[in-house]
Amino acid sequence: MRATWAPKGHTPVLTHRFNWKRLSMSSAIAHAPDGSDASMYFSMKPGSFNQESLIEFIGELRDLLGGDRATLIWDGLPSHRSRAMTAFLKTQRHRLVVEQLPAYGHDLNPVEQVWGNLKNTELAHLCPDSIEEAAVVADDGLMRIGSDSRLCFSFLAHCGLSL
Repeated sequence: MRATWAPKGHTPVLTHRFNWKRLSMSSAIAHAPDGSDASMYFSMKPGSFNQESLIEFIGELRDLLGGDRATLIWDGLPSHRSRAMTAFLKTQRHRLVVEQLPAYGHDLNPVEQVWGNLKNTELAHLCPDSIEEAAVVADDGLMRIGSDSRLCFSFLAHCGLSL
């Protein structure tokens, strides 16, 4: 929700012609083992992420990290707990540690800060004519966030995670 000015009794209404639920995003914030750098990786797709697309995202993330050991902190999305995901994660134990956030622990999830920042900056008051226009704007915002090491560190620090 955003604040704006309008004449008393005339609530401004923004309209758009498409359903936001057709564009899904997945993101991970990573920091160097020595704490010298932080960045964010993301993926967007039409429709919803499911266990197969999340497994693919984790594989791409693993490749971007050069196969280094990593800790994955995530919420209780059903596809995070599926049989296929559980089986996949068992094959990744040598390089991936998974920490489950408690139920309703959104304040502990640094990626929630990413979404808040994106929604309050690039996506604020956005009413594009197509999902493609929304994707371009979201991509620009996620690139901005991901390339700003200080911002990524601040999202981690906000959640009380020690580096």
